[in-house]
Amino acid sequence: MRTDTSPPMRLGFPVKVLGAPGLPSHDSRRWQNQPHLSVSLAYLRDIFLYLESRSIRFYRLAGQLAPYLTHPELPAFHQQLEECATELAALGDLARQQGLRLTLHPGFFVQLNSPAPALVSRSIRELEAAAALLDGMGAGRDGVIVVHVGGVHDDREAGRTRFVRGWEQLSGPVRARLVLEHDDRRYSLSDALWIHRRTGVPVVFDSLHHRCLNPDAIPPIDGLRLALATWPQGVRPKIHISSPRTEIRYLRRPDGVHMQAPLLNQHSDFLDPFPIIDLLSHALSLSLRPFDILLEAKAKDVALLRLRGQIERYAPSLYPYIA
Repeated sequence: MRTDTSPPMRLGFPVKVLGAPGLPSHDSRRWQNQPHLSVSLAYLRDIFLYLESRSIRFYRLAGQLAPYLTHPELPAFHQQLEECATELAALGDLARQQGLRLTLHPGFFVQLNSPAPALVSRSIRELEAAAALLDGMGAGRDGVIVVHVGGVHDDREAGRTRFVRGWEQLSGPVRARLVLEHDDRRYSLSDALWIHRRTGVPVVFDSLHHRCLNPDAIPPIDGLRLALATWPQGVRPKIHISSPRTEIRYLRRPDGVHMQAPLLNQHSDFLDPFPIIDLLSHALSLSLRPFDILLEAKAKDVALLRLRGQIERYAPSLYPYIA
């Protein structure tokens, strides 16, 4: 039974809904067809209603809700946030009524540590737009924007330093929402913590990335503890949990179908519940601060609902701590 009074840890998923038909995440039409944020927001309202029906309280928005918003050669799309100010505010009100946490993860091209000044400038524009969108929805401090460090460019230490320089160019509203995720091949949790010590940017712990890239052999529970400690008081930390893909891959090539072993840094369709149960149980036994959990599985909301049921079955004492 629960003995504390903190809100449960919310389980969430990113972008695409699979548990119900006809729920696109955003207006994905090409620019020639005049896509618009207003269409994305209509789609998003339907998604919010679906999430409410499944008691899901955490959702990562599509990174391209406002299509071509910052594209330098398509100025006709640059005023979408202003054009949809009323709709954004109304949708934000609905999210708050549902107790729904919203976060963003911009595209891979956002690289604050790029050695190319033009790419850094583009990345800053994209992050400013993401922060403005969340501000337009009235999202609280929990509405964070997740980024990776970026490319190594032959020198990991120099890459970390360039990220700090890029971060220094961000406005206050973006800094207030920016959080940093370590990755599976380039920048480890230790690298992210190094950047945190120089910027204060909170670190998102990713369980699978930590297993794939952990040169300092930090035990997962210690990695979780270190990452949670980087978050300011008053902001609920979030972490990422996923299971490695173990299925055989079949690749179609001109000379036929080839069978290849799975890549363990890829996400599985569903989640192995037992490592997750172990990690959450350990976190609770150590009285670590509460956090929310974004589940990265290819089955999206279907995987979330399945995991929720598995926790209720295999770890009933843990079940009251999640939502």
